[in-house]
Amino acid sequence: MPDLGLPITPMLWPVKYDLWGVRVSATTYDELLDRVLQAATCKVPATVDHMPVHGLVAAVRDVSFRQVLNAFSVLAPDGQPVRWALNTFHKLALPDRVYGPEFMKRLCGRAARDDHGVYLYGGSPRAVVKLKARLQEMFPGLSIVGCESPPYRELTPEEDRDAIDRINGSGARIVFLGLGCPKQEIFAHQHQDSINGVQVCVGAAFDFLSGEKRMAPGWMQDRGLEWLFRLSTEPRRLYRRYLRTNATFIWLVAHELWRRKRGRSPAPTGGPGRSEPRG
Repeated sequence: MPDLGLPITPMLWPVKYDLWGVRVSATTYDELLDRVLQAATCKVPATVDHMPVHGLVAAVRDVSFRQVLNAFSVLAPDGQPVRWALNTFHKLALPDRVYGPEFMKRLCGRAARDDHGVYLYGGSPRAVVKLKARLQEMFPGLSIVGCESPPYRELTPEEDRDAIDRINGSGARIVFLGLGCPKQEIFAHQHQDSINGVQVCVGAAFDFLSGEKRMAPGWMQDRGLEWLFRLSTEPRRLYRRYLRTNATFIWLVAHELWRRKRGRSPAPTGGPGRSEPRG
């Protein structure tokens, strides 16, 4: 963890619950906003991700990616089906998911009020410039202290060091990552001890909030059909992803329901518990 010259305040993050080996945080917009802003104010580095179905399935399939995600401070339930699974299998009552684009908007509003600088890292060159303009239009007091679109290829060690120097040198307390899954999660994990701010992975939020891509209507989002809307807009790019991940998720849920109906306990994977304080 970087030495900021100030005492580090331990953070108590939302409770995590196991979904097939992936530890997803049972949280709400308001709770997560308060925790992220507390970390930003106290200058505690942290990593936050928003977990949709395809990210969850990818982690279930890939143990190394699962280890990356389980090291995050928060894995918020981004997809409605992820929230439904948490509520069903752990008897929770989460009222809503914590959707990355919506959380980004709310966090920018609070950051403007509390005077926290934010950094935008990701998206295409066109999208990130439009995103900066849109956010400053929505939140006139928001201090965007840096924005950049990194190369789509892997960075060289020198490029990586330069990027970290730019982010830390900007004084940003909140760093939004829009690199796509799993690239943004791997980036955040690799830099959890070198980036001073709270890293928040928001994926497609850069494209949605910049206006580069359309968001699904609210009624589709509420019913867990956002994937269908996105598939209709980008069928060639997304059909394989949704065919594989949706089928796998349905199988996982059906198998878990069958296990419970037969009275078989799930395989032990750690169970629920609070994240370890950082710092």
